Amino acid sequence: MTDPSAVHWHPAAAYLYVLHLDGPALAWEYLRRNPDYRRDWQYRRRHHAPAARRWGLRLLEDPAHDARDAQPDWMPDPDRLVQVRPDGDATGGARPFRLWRLPGRKQLTHDGGRLVLTSQLAGRVLRVAISPALEDGMAYAYAVRAGDRLCERWRAVEAELALLEAAHAACIAVVTDRPGRTSLLHMRGLQALDGTLAGASQHDVAQVLFGHSAVADHWFDDSDLRAQVRRLIRRGRTFMRGDYRRLLQIGAKGQGRSG
Repeated sequence: MTDPSAVHWHPAAAYLYVLHLDGPALAWEYLRRNPDYRRDWQYRRRHHAPAARRWGLRLLEDPAHDARDAQPDWMPDPDRLVQVRPDGDATGGARPFRLWRLPGRKQLTHDGGRLVLTSQLAGRVLRVAISPALEDGMAYAYAVRAGDRLCERWRAVEAELALLEAAHAACIAVVTDRPGRTSLLHMRGLQALDGTLAGASQHDVAQVLFGHSAVADHWFDDSDLRAQVRRLIRRGRTFMRGDYRRLLQIGAKGQGRSG
């Protein structure tokens, strides 16, 4: 039986925000639960070692902050990251760059080479990497990294730019999609993962996720309910141990409806 003091994972309402997270935010939710990552964060000042690259980050981020407040700086950049650079061949009608006129609740971080802006827009998160050569008032252009995944990256950035333009022009709330089955799987998977990390048994996890009555009626060897709980726990551990990196890419397994 789990320690009665470790019941922070019981309320399902505490996980509802997960339903509206995108890939990079979900990746952080899994990584911040990894015990090895938490140890790296705890002892980062003692060892003075660049441990962040081990986890696919440029800088270590505090695992106590969930995806609503954390600003993880991933490497390589997630597909959704919008890169903004000076426009060397601007026309007379070029729009000047105005950092503080971008809509949403903004947070800035500096990774030693550039500014990364994170803006909260009505349940969506917009991430923008700002070139150090770009100054306020300069004409600007968007850049997409070349390579064998150019089309996927461009489609991801195009969707983010459409979100930005709609919010910038209309200054109204942006309509978000209804959470799908995969989002629900992530929410339950994270809750089940927290339960096991707190010492809960599979039976305990099932009671919290599905209720005592359902467990009393359907919990037996080879039952569908028992198999479902096992899959949720295995899925959460798999993402936590490294598959979170695949959530940074559009179309990665675990992102789509069939994931």
